[in-house]
Amino acid sequence: MDKTNKTGRLNRWRLILGGYSGNRLSFGEGASLENGVSCMDLEEALDFLYNREQGEDVRQGGTGASRLTAATWITRIRKLFPKETVEILERHALDNYGMTELLTDKEVLEKLEPNQELLKTILQLKHLMKGDVLDAAKRIVKKVAEEIAEKLNQDIRRSLLGKVDRNSQSPVRSIRNLDIQKTIRRNLKHYDAENGRLMLEQVYFNGRTRRYSQWKVVIAVDESGSMLDSVIHSAVMAGIFARLPMLDTRLVIFDTQVVDLSAHLDDPVATLMSIQLGGGTFIAGALQYCETLIENPHRTMVVLVSDLCEGGSPTGLLSVSRGIIESGAKLVCLTALDMEANPVYDRHMAQKLADLGAYVGAMTPEMLGDFMGKVMNG
Repeated sequence: MDKTNKTGRLNRWRLILGGYSGNRLSFGEGASLENGVSCMDLEEALDFLYNREQGEDVRQGGTGASRLTAATWITRIRKLFPKETVEILERHALDNYGMTELLTDKEVLEKLEPNQELLKTILQLKHLMKGDVLDAAKRIVKKVAEEIAEKLNQDIRRSLLGKVDRNSQSPVRSIRNLDIQKTIRRNLKHYDAENGRLMLEQVYFNGRTRRYSQWKVVIAVDESGSMLDSVIHSAVMAGIFARLPMLDTRLVIFDTQVVDLSAHLDDPVATLMSIQLGGGTFIAGALQYCETLIENPHRTMVVLVSDLCEGGSPTGLLSVSRGIIESGAKLVCLTALDMEANPVYDRHMAQKLADLGAYVGAMTPEMLGDFMGKVMNG
C-alpha cells in the first residue's frame, strides 16, 4: 500500500473513532481527505453531534467542538457534506439527540433543508415555537406542502377527471381541455418572425373519455402520532380534491374530539398547523360526525384514514360503520396513505370492517385517486 492510501485510511479511521481517540491516533500528513476537505473541520462537525453519546459533560470537553453552536454547526455541515448526508445529520440531531434548538432558533431553522421529515418534526414541536420562529416554520410547512402537492396533483387529477382522449376534439372549450402541443404545431405556419409572435388561427381542445356529476368526499383522519405521514398526505390530497369541480370535499381530523377543517382546504399551512398529535382515539365519534355530512349517500364516499386502534367501544365503531354502508355510501378505511403505504394497524378490526362491506387497505395517494375514479365511474 502506498503512503497516500495509507494516510487516507488512517484519517478515515480517526474520523470514525472521533476526537477522543486523539491521544492514541493522530491524523496523517496533511490532515485532509482526497477531495481536500479538512479532517479537522469534519471531526469538529461530527463531534459536535455524536459526542452527545458520551453525555452532556463529555460533550463540553474535547478539542474544539464547544466552539460550534447549533447555527454555526448547520452552516459547517452544509459546506462539508453532500445534501443527502446533511439531511441524515439533521435527522440524527433532532430524533436521536433532541436538539430542539434547531427548531426554536429562527436563524438555525431557516438553514435546515425543507423536506417532509422536517415538516413532520415541525408539526410535532410547533408548541415550542413563537413569534418569528413560528413564522419561519410556517414558511417551511407551506413550501414542503406545495412540493408534495406538485408531485401528486397531475396523477390525481388525471385519475379523477378522466383520461384525456387525444384522438378526438372536444366541443367544450375550456383551459382544462386545451391541447397546447397541437395548437402550436398546427399554427406554426402563421409564425410572425418580424415581431416574434405566434398568430393563432385556430385553437384545439382535447376530448375526455369520462364525465362525472358531483360526489361528496369526506376524509376523516386519525391524528395519532403513528399516522403522521398519512395525516400530511391526507391534508394535501384534500386540498387537491377541493379544487376539482366534481367533488364536494370535507376534511376532518380527530383524536377523542373531531375538528372540521373543511373551511381551510385552500390553505395547507392552516390545515397542517391545526394538527394536534397524540392523545386518545375515538374513531366511532369521528364517523358519527361524518355521517351527519352525508346528504346523497349513493354519491358519497367516506374515507377513514386510521390504524383502526379504537380507544372507544369496538361495537360502537362497527355499528356506525354498518350504518354508513347500509345507507348506500362508500366507506373506505385506509390503514396508511403515503408514498410508502406501509401500514401498522389493528388487523382484527380491519377484518370486521371488511366483512361489513368496507374497503380496507393501505394506498399511496395515486392508488387512492385511481380507486376513487373507478368508484365514481362505476
